[in-house]
Amino acid sequence: MFDEDHVGLLAKLLATLSLLRRSVVQRPRLALANVALSAFRAGRSFVTARLHRRELPQRLAFLQRFSPQSLALKIISGAVGVAMVGGGAYGATNWVVGLASSSSGEGQSASVTNLTITASASAPSNLLYPGGNGDVVLTITNPNAFPVTITAVLLPTNTTYAGGFSNSGLSSAQTGCSTSTSDVIWNYSNATSGSSHTLTTPITVGPSGNSNNPITVTLTNDASMTTSAPAACEATYFSMPSLIGVTATGGAATVTGTPLTDSWTS
Repeated sequence: MFDEDHVGLLAKLLATLSLLRRSVVQRPRLALANVALSAFRAGRSFVTARLHRRELPQRLAFLQRFSPQSLALKIISGAVGVAMVGGGAYGATNWVVGLASSSSGEGQSASVTNLTITASASAPSNLLYPGGNGDVVLTITNPNAFPVTITAVLLPTNTTYAGGFSNSGLSSAQTGCSTSTSDVIWNYSNATSGSSHTLTTPITVGPSGNSNNPITVTLTNDASMTTSAPAACEATYFSMPSLIGVTATGGAATVTGTPLTDSWTS
């Protein structure tokens, strides 16, 4: 039932029990600590010697004959149990498993889709008049799966005019105030189509589905009405000329919150 190795290990456990009996009364705390450590080591060796789990209750019963109800037996039992749990968790084996060369996985990058910028029906604070500047309110939509940061806009020429409308929904054209006659242009536009104008603060539009996408932006004083604007353009809503483009990049960035006010100043 017990082979030679097991008998030797049991002897170690019994020696630990004897040690506790001799010293626990004189120096209880130190003795308990030392015996606990010895019991754990002896119990771990006992399990390492291939003691089967089904034999453990029988062999602990064997120990009980020497010291029933003793504190030492409880310590030893706990140490053996801890050692068995540790041994079972790691599954002691000499078979080492490695990783084959070229082991890998697959990823995929997102596709890129252009932004959309549309007029917003929100009323601007600064209104246009001949020789003056006014606000432009627009909405930017990002259909991509990642944030997009806009740093500049590209403007049409200063002879490309806005169209006038009698309602904020821009559905009813204003008679006498058209893209041919309104004299309403983007501020700082010039004779070159596609001139670049840097925003005061970059705008980061969140990815598709983000709470700040679409985002509404008020461009302060970025529309201009020349002194030649006709009287027919009084009390009129304007659809600004289409932008030529933007300077923008996609990638991780902090999304810009709302409400948002921005501009270019040159």
